[in-house]
Amino acid sequence: MQGETIAAIATAIVPEQGSIGIVRVSGKEALPLARRIFHAPGNQRWASHRILYGSIRHPETGEQVDEALLLIMQAPRSFTREDVVEFHCHGGMIPVQRVLQLCLEGGARLAGPGEFSLRAFLNGRIDLTQAESVADLVGARSPQAASLALAGLQGKLAHPIRHLRKICLDILAEVEARIDFEDDLPPLDEEQVKKDLKGALGVVEEILATANRGELLRSGLKVAIVGRPNVGKSSLLNAWSRSDRAIVTELPGTTRDVVESSLIVGGIPIQVLDTAGIRHTVDTVEQIGVARSRQAAQTADLILFTLDTPSGWTPEDDEIYQQVKHRPLILILNKIDLASPQQVHYPPEIQQVVYTAVAHHQGIPDLEQAILNTIKTGQLTATNLDIAINQRQAAALTRAKIALEQVQQTINEQLPLDFWTIDLRSAIQALGEITGEGVTESVLDQIFSRFCIGK
Repeated sequence: MQGETIAAIATAIVPEQGSIGIVRVSGKEALPLARRIFHAPGNQRWASHRILYGSIRHPETGEQVDEALLLIMQAPRSFTREDVVEFHCHGGMIPVQRVLQLCLEGGARLAGPGEFSLRAFLNGRIDLTQAESVADLVGARSPQAASLALAGLQGKLAHPIRHLRKICLDILAEVEARIDFEDDLPPLDEEQVKKDLKGALGVVEEILATANRGELLRSGLKVAIVGRPNVGKSSLLNAWSRSDRAIVTELPGTTRDVVESSLIVGGIPIQVLDTAGIRHTVDTVEQIGVARSRQAAQTADLILFTLDTPSGWTPEDDEIYQQVKHRPLILILNKIDLASPQQVHYPPEIQQVVYTAVAHHQGIPDLEQAILNTIKTGQLTATNLDIAINQRQAAALTRAKIALEQVQQTINEQLPLDFWTIDLRSAIQALGEITGEGVTESVLDQIFSRFCIGK
């Protein structure tokens, strides 16, 4: 319940890795609780937006739990617009867990996933697009994704959505006024309404076009390197990632499992999977690796089908190709330093071909450009992608688009004004759901359940 005081660990805790851990408390009992367990020596002033130095002690036994800093943020000048205190403790599992336990024993309850952000939304501190941007910023996997989330947090998505909703509300008000006071008002300017609807639809379509690009920046791309044994798959991964993630030898079947590496290409997170060479084998362990390779290829967003240029296109290559050709695919002709790629005859339907000599680190920039070309985001950067909607927002915006198109059709068919109001209200409702106006409790639960506890 919103009136309760909540507490949670607000930082990731990794044993022997973190130097600072933060326990966050929000609610009307936050400050009294802090006074009971935090002892500030000297004449330090307990005031909002000040940091106090001291120790955290058990209120009954006086046992010192940790040496810490206390940050005080009184309502409404806090993230939740409630009284908030943060205990900045030593990192590690034990100190922060002990401090959290004192808070819970002192009357706070453990916060649910995203409950601090939920309270910020319910108290009018942020709208729903900004709340979702908080989660995106925490989970950003590239600088561009972080910039995109920060733009959302600053309201760059909320502003055009609110403007669209205002346009619809203004049209609805004009229409309803004519319905109620037809004899007292001049005729409705139908041409202006059409112009406003056309402009609104243009903005809706422009924002909708960012959905796929935004999802790509948030979730990234899973790429599987596939091919026969000893064609250079592991060498490609090592050259591309500038590491020795995969073992490279002249022996076929060296890679027995799927090896992963994370890269950033054109601002897009790429999860690269180096798979075991696909071939028929009696080795039980290698059979498992081959099976996992096939599974990785079936779930990947993009296949890098790697070929040994000196060997050319073999029956074994054709067998593998038949298994992956239904996926987006780039053909990599490797080892071009040992043979001419012109001698390789591959299926004509393959459009994207990259020439590499990964042993000499040749062809990696061409490969990255081919990937960007395949996903059609060649110039995708944070500077030309100020906003990008997620799947929930896209679904609501699609409903708004359909409703506005229906209003246009209603006008063109010269139907009574009462019919206009039906679809205008639907558009207003859908747009409101994006920023959180009129959103249902079940939708809020679904959104904030994906947040981490403490955020």
